[in-house]
Amino acid sequence: MSNKVNKNALRAGTVTAGTALMLLMSSPAFALTRDDGDDPGPGLSVIQTLGLYVAAPLVLFLVIAGLVVLSDKSRKQTKSQG
Repeated sequence: MSNKVNKNALRAGTVTAGTALMLLMSSPAFALTRDDGDDPGPGLSVIQTLGLYVAAPLVLFLVIAGLVVLSDKSRKQTKSQG
């Protein structure tokens, strides 16, 4: 039993160390340094951000769902009539 616990602890430690190493290697060390051609535009306001990332996807989802429901109802009506 102790051997199995030791193997699991070693595996967990290895995975944790590997994950931490990968996170440290991928950290944006030079994020404040501008790249050539980097031209950030003005930031978005709170309303613009909510509209872009919340309202627009919801509207798009509702439009697609409505089109699917309408096409499904039209198929059911033609099958029941014919």
